[in-house]
Amino acid sequence: MSRVAIGLFFVMAAFLALGGLQLLKGPFGKAEPGPAQKSTRDAFAEDRAPAPASPVPFDGERATGYLKAICKIGPRISGTEGMRTQQELVKKHFEAHGAKVALQHFSARQISQREPVEMTNLIASWYPERRRRVILCSHYDTRPIADQEPNPRRWTEPFVSANDGGSGVALLMELANHLGDVKTEVGIDFVLFDGEEYIFDSKRDEYFFGSKYFGEAYRRDRPEHHYIGAVLLDMIAGKNARFPIDPYSAFKAGALVRELWSIAAELKCTAFVERTGPSVQDDHVELNKAGILAVDIIDFSYPHWHRLTDVPDNCSADGMQQVARVLTVWLQRVK
Repeated sequence: MSRVAIGLFFVMAAFLALGGLQLLKGPFGKAEPGPAQKSTRDAFAEDRAPAPASPVPFDGERATGYLKAICKIGPRISGTEGMRTQQELVKKHFEAHGAKVALQHFSARQISQREPVEMTNLIASWYPERRRRVILCSHYDTRPIADQEPNPRRWTEPFVSANDGGSGVALLMELANHLGDVKTEVGIDFVLFDGEEYIFDSKRDEYFFGSKYFGEAYRRDRPEHHYIGAVLLDMIAGKNARFPIDPYSAFKAGALVRELWSIAAELKCTAFVERTGPSVQDDHVELNKAGILAVDIIDFSYPHWHRLTDVPDNCSADGMQQVARVLTVWLQRVK
């Protein structure tokens, strides 16, 4: 996860887009819930009664095992052997569970670095023949420096970014075990973005290389398939995780926000809270720029963000499990 941009514009935009919350501005740009209002009609819900659907039997212990296996590799920085080892691990895993895996290679040069780096987005597809598709995505690279570590002398020590960089991958690996049992009318793409964390100088370096390349290729190549929605997963395994609504997501993809948080309320997934959090600059920004309606599910209150303490022991399967419950019901209902 890269950075936060808090603005009154996005908070007000969220108010207009959500239609279900009265946003009262609080400390640090956060907001508290007000009286609920009737949800407006949207492309996802279409004012219909929720179709019967059941969450998959998500295995939290197995998902945690995937997270530990990823972190055991060590740092997975773009262009390094650690990243290549991870790519091979997840590619084999998704293929073993019936996915068609494509590697999207590209080169990027960071502003603060002299040489370009080879990067790779990984796309695992189920039902590749279906033209109407959805994306579940996460970044899978880790940051070169732990720039939130209190002692700057420790910034360059290796760190594994368990929650920020590993949890989304682990959840998707666990979901791969269940997709054969999920009855859905749309094609499903898992997309792992490279280069989201390839930052050495946070004040001037460029963000989101992988999602930017993916979005530009989607617009340029005009593929036969059409993405009707995308859900970005970032820092979803923190202990006592909470997922407030990102105002940028609400402004750009308000219908999808309402659908997901409504499902969470229906399933009593209490990690999803109906209040706004900070407006997050993340990979979903580039997807929305490309015309793909994208929502970010993120717990930005995670205390180990960009610190050496972001390790599996400071993570929990509960947040991943709640996100998986919501996503698998959504996949069964989306048309």
